[in-house]
Order: sequence, then C-alpha cells, then structure tokens
Amino acid sequence: MSDVYLNPLTDFGFKKLFGEEPHKDLLISFLNTLLPAHHQVQDLSYTKNEYQGRSAIDRKAIFDLNCISPLGERFIVELQRVKQIYFKDRSIFYSTFPIQEQAIRGDWNYKLAAIYTIGILDFLIEDEQSKVYYHAQLKDQDNILFYDKFNFIYLVLPRFQLQAHELITLQDKWLYVFKHLHELETIPSQLTDKVFQRLFGIAEIAQLPASERLGYESSLKDYRDFMSTQETARLDGEKIGLEKGEKIGLEKGLEQGEKIGLEKGKQEGELEGKKKAALRMLAKGMDAKTVADLADLPLEVIQTLI
Repeated sequence: MSDVYLNPLTDFGFKKLFGEEPHKDLLISFLNTLLPAHHQVQDLSYTKNEYQGRSAIDRKAIFDLNCISPLGERFIVELQRVKQIYFKDRSIFYSTFPIQEQAIRGDWNYKLAAIYTIGILDFLIEDEQSKVYYHAQLKDQDNILFYDKFNFIYLVLPRFQLQAHELITLQDKWLYVFKHLHELETIPSQLTDKVFQRLFGIAEIAQLPASERLGYESSLKDYRDFMSTQETARLDGEKIGLEKGEKIGLEKGLEQGEKIGLEKGKQEGELEGKKKAALRMLAKGMDAKTVADLADLPLEVIQTLI
C-alpha cells in the first residue's frame, strides 16, 4: 500500500485510533478540545456500542464509540460519511439512550449527568451557517441557556481548510489529522505534541500485524467503494437534473414561443383585416383621415395604401 498512515475516516482506522482501551488517551485529548472547561475529562471507560433497549427499534441503535467518565458524563462519538435527511433528528434519538440508562429503580430524584453527542461529519450539513465546529445546547426564547447537560457537537470536516503551517490550537491540529493523516508521508513540524507522536506511531500501517493490515485494507476498500458510489450518485443526480432542466426549459420555450407566435399571428391578422376594410372605404372615395379614424389605423398606413 502506498499510504504511510491509517485513514481515520475508515471504520478500522477510526476504531484503531480512538476505540481501543490502550489508546484512549488519544480520544480524551480529542474530546477535551471540544468540551467546555467544566466538563474536561481525565479518564474514560468504553461501554457497549449497541444499546440494549427494551424494543426492537432501540436495539438497532449502534454507536461508533460509547464512553462514560468517572463522574458519569456520557459521550456518544459518531463518524458520519453520508448526508442524511434527518441527521439532527437521529442525533437527538441517540441521545435519549444515555438519558434512560441513568434512571434508577426505586426512589430517584431525576438528577442526570451531562450527555454529549459528537458527530464527525465527512459531508456538508445543510444549514445557514458556515462553521466547522458546532456546540448546540437548549436555550430559551431570549437565547439564554436553559439546560447545559444536553449537548450536540458537530465537526464539519469539508469546511476545515487550514493548512499545516496555519495550525494554532490543539483543536485545529486534531481536525487537520482527521482530514489529512492518510495523505501524510512525514510528520509536520506543527504536530510534534506528545499526543500526536503517539498517534503517528499507532497509525503507521507498516507496524500493523498482518491480520490487522488485511482488516484495514478491507475497510479502506469499503470506504473507497462507498465514496465512489456517493460521487457516482452525485454525478448521476447532476446529469438527471441537467437533462430534466433542459427538457423543462425546452418545453417552456416551445410553449412560450407558441404563445408569442399565436399572439403575433393574431395581431398581424387583425392588421390585415383593418387594411382590407380601409381599401374598401378608399375605393368608395372617402378621404384618408376619415378612413384612418374608422379603420383604427395610423394616417401614415392609409397614405401607404393609397
């Protein structure tokens, strides 16, 4: 393989770097660049990715990463490669599971730990903003924070355009890694932090055991096939849209042309009728001005007929 480092946007690459217990320091570093100061985490425990809910629908909720901090804060981390019509609805639906998990049998005062649903998006979310980083919470009609324990954080990777020499914050560096790690051949000087030295060592394809390399190659193929399918669908959609637009334009053009032609023909027919009437009146010896008035024609036209 020509790549030196794993692609973190593949299933294998994402879970190898962030979903294994020995590497959770990478996930903690990444998450802390997204979290507010009062929810910075020092440790995490991985929990089951599949939610064991009461209904069949509940049990279909499978997260990429599902974690809990020693203080009980819940973190759902999802890598999303494809645009979904109801993506925000899906995020809210997922966030209900860690809420339910906190319920205690018997007497319970309903106190909840904070919940963070984090989406790493490899597509452009459709909204009126142009931000790379979102942090949404519940606010009232005056835009005052109503509840700070219910959080949705989105990272829109296609909007991240910084180059290596422009990286300043730790968050910048993590976003750059997500977007460009698989393209790098050497470690940029801006990524010499200890956590990135660790990451590059783990992400180096050459040091993977043979079985894991095969797993990664399969995951990479799936990712490339998926991206190719998405691009083909996009191009097909554009082609269909163009053809449909051309057809509609042609039909509208023909309809408009026919309408204009009929209107013009009607006007020309009326003019010819007026001229014939004017000729009959002139043949009877009527003067030009009277004929112009009666035929509703300019005097210049009557003089041309004469």
